[in-house]
Amino acid sequence: MAGVDTGRIERAVREILLAIGEDPDRAGLERTPARVAEAYADFFGGLHVDALGHLADSVPIGASDAGVPATSDAVVLRDLSFRSVCEHHLLPFVGTAHVAYLPGDRVVGLGRIPALVDTLAARPQLQERLAEEIADALETGLQPKGVLVVLDAQHLCVTTRGSRQERSSTVTIASRGALAEPAARAEVMALIGSHGA
Repeated sequence: MAGVDTGRIERAVREILLAIGEDPDRAGLERTPARVAEAYADFFGGLHVDALGHLADSVPIGASDAGVPATSDAVVLRDLSFRSVCEHHLLPFVGTAHVAYLPGDRVVGLGRIPALVDTLAARPQLQERLAEEIADALETGLQPKGVLVVLDAQHLCVTTRGSRQERSSTVTIASRGALAEPAARAEVMALIGSHGA
């Protein structure tokens, strides 16, 4: 798959500037098309990365050579910062992801989970779909007993336009397997919320 076409983005941004009545050649705007193209290459770089690749080096639980003890307890990562771009208005949304899974036969290095979140967020997204995609990737890549993903984000399309709800945030939840059960889900949700108390 080809990467982001920055030249094409630059030409499109120049057209947008003309369409709103601006002069793209004036001081201050001369480099704007290139800056936007660079930003978009970063914002949408996840389109060209296999998210499951982050989970490819998982290790078996209890493998003596891997040094991973046998466990059936939850692995919970809290407060993972993420940013994405809403596909409806191409405006950013930023927030915090909390990701938990109940290991099946395999675990993965803790740094791989934020990388997975970043890759899936670096695409035109809907927050609801992003939570589902993270949960699906963990389920496919690790085959855990359960998965829980909680995203809490502020959307610029809500905070800066329309109703301008500057302090609002949106929470979405995706759960799979044992963590879709109300009691288990409530226990992990309590773990996620307990660190701020």
